[in-house]
Amino acid sequence: MTTLQSAVRRRRAVAVAGAVSAGLLVLSACDKPTPVATITVGGDSVNSEALCYNDGDKLNAESLKDCVKNADDVKSIKVGQDETVRIGVDPKIADAGWVVLVNGRPFSDFSKETYRTIPSSAFFSAQYGTQGETNKLAIQMGEKNVKGVWSFELKKA
Repeated sequence: MTTLQSAVRRRRAVAVAGAVSAGLLVLSACDKPTPVATITVGGDSVNSEALCYNDGDKLNAESLKDCVKNADDVKSIKVGQDETVRIGVDPKIADAGWVVLVNGRPFSDFSKETYRTIPSSAFFSAQYGTQGETNKLAIQMGEKNVKGVWSFELKKA
């Protein structure tokens, strides 16, 4: 009887050890998530991890080319004519500094804040070179040395 109980205990211990090992293996295969950027318009929000990010280190030219290729697969948000676009970034992005790009061109001053607001009219105005029904908004981490890029699509409501 005691032999049967010890065999059952041994099987349980082996099963637990196997489950723990499998769990650790799965976790070690996961990538660390990148910092997140968020766009909020009215009551709607979209957030995204970086299209490209090298754990806060400078990206090389090849990485930036790959970002441009992936820029079509971005989250979009509808923007009404008189609404405010709120842009929030993770503190890691703010610490390195960031700039807003619209359709690939610089649109804002370099900032180290975690939050910025821009009137929606600026995103759909010939005055700012952003006319049309849809515009790409990108957040570039770093000013001269790009360390990450987050991309969104603003659609005129």
